[in-house]
Formats: sequence, structure tokens, C-alpha cells
Amino acid sequence: MKKRIIRFICVAALGIWMAGCSSNTGAQTDTEQTAAEDTQSISGSITMTGSTSMEKYASAMNEAFMMAYPDVTAEAQYTGSGAGIEAVAAGTVDIGNSSRALKEEEKQNGVVENIVAIDGIGIITDKQNTVTNLTTEDISKIYKGEVENWSELGGPDQAIVVIGREAGSGTRGAFEEIVAVEGQCQYAQEIDSTGAVMAKVASTPGAIGYVSLDVIDDTVNTLSINGVVPTTQTIQDGSYTLTRPFVMATKGEIAQQSLAVQAYFDFIYSEAGQAVIEQVGLTSAK
Repeated sequence: MKKRIIRFICVAALGIWMAGCSSNTGAQTDTEQTAAEDTQSISGSITMTGSTSMEKYASAMNEAFMMAYPDVTAEAQYTGSGAGIEAVAAGTVDIGNSSRALKEEEKQNGVVENIVAIDGIGIITDKQNTVTNLTTEDISKIYKGEVENWSELGGPDQAIVVIGREAGSGTRGAFEEIVAVEGQCQYAQEIDSTGAVMAKVASTPGAIGYVSLDVIDDTVNTLSINGVVPTTQTIQDGSYTLTRPFVMATKGEIAQQSLAVQAYFDFIYSEAGQAVIEQVGLTSAK
């Protein structure tokens, strides 16, 4: 089912991209002909690694891009944001995917922060939990171990099981920075992928966790934060505060990369690429 959804997104995006290259009269302009020739002349491969939270985004974008540029292969591995940034800094991949902003020391190593989308971080619980809203202060107290039972927050008399991501995770770094709990979290378990956090929270009574909004399904409850429901609109208007950038980092500026990588970023920022971003549940960074 997941592959079918991604395929539908890619076909829709390709339709938008092709429409942009077509004249209403059926005749190609010089610009359109040049664009078509450029597409046909670009070949090679694009390698990327990094954030597990960006898997849905990267899979859909890569497939849409390869449909538009059939002579280019774009492949991604999902090893965590920290590993992605380290890999691009070392020159072992073309792009390092990070679900957090880059640190100053990373930028000083020549890594460039290319923000491609904005994602919300959702706070999730198991389906039996009756709590529907938390304040940012509530979340801080839960993760610091200052609140240990859901009854303290209007929920059932049940111990809170605090689930989080592993050290080096972009989601963890962004979450802890936004909630101001860096180095203070009292995790019951640290898990190394977005999907595994979802599964653990869904199967553990009393559990709470944080994941990228675009991967949440009906196996868990998604909480409002400070009375605000996480949606594309509340992320865009800033009323939902748990947001972070999706970054596709490069070693040096985009203009210094291979023609294939330059074409990849051009595609991301095109109408077709923006359609992919919207269809996978993210917000445009443009």
C-alpha cells in the first residue's frame, strides 16, 4: 500500500512537471525545448543517507525525480540525521538528510544547510489513553521525570512510559531543543527509528513518544499542544509550535555539486517537487 501511494504521488508530480514543459498550442518554445534537452542530457547517480523521519519524503521525491530524469539514479539510506551529516561532510555521499537544523560546528566543516520542507513533530500516546491535550510545560515535566503518572494530567491512574529516539537522531535533537529539555530527559527506552517508536507507543499502555507528523497513522493518538491541533495550516501560521526543518545538506553550495544533484534541487523547488511535499503531508519551505 505504501509503495502504491508513493507511486500515485510520483505520477501526479510528473504530470505537473510535464504540464509545465508543454505549450497550450502544442508547439515547444525555445525554453521548453532546452529544458527537455537538459533533462535528457543529465545522467549519473545521487547518493544520500540520514534521517529516518525523512524516509517517506525522500522515497517519494526520489521516485518522482527519476521519472522526470530517467538517466539519473537517486538512492537513499536511513541511518539517522547525525550519520547523514557526518557522511556528507566526509564526502561519502552527495546529500546528508537531517530532520533538524545544522549546528554551527557542522556548517564550519563546509556543510551547507538546504531546507527543503517544514515538518511538525507529533506527540503520540497509545489508543487507550484519554488525555487529548498537553501544554509544552507538561511535556517538559514528563520527559524530565517530574510527572510520572497520567492521573496528574487528568488521565488514568497509570504510569507514564517515556519513549524517545536514540542519541544522534534529528527528531530527538529538534524535540529536546524546542521543549528545552536537552540532556535532561529520563527515557524508559531509546529507539533507533521513527517506525519503531510508533510501534512501541502503540503497543505499550501508558506510553508517550514523539515522531514526524507525516508518518502518524490510526494506531496511536495524536495530542494537541497548548490547545492547538497539528495540521498543515497550524504549522504554516506558527500556532503549532513543535516544528522543525527537513534539511538536505551538501558539502558546499548547490551550484558546486554535480549536474545531477543541481537538477535534483531544481526539481524539489519546482511546482512538481512542491506537489510531492504537499502530498506527503509536509509544508513547503519556499
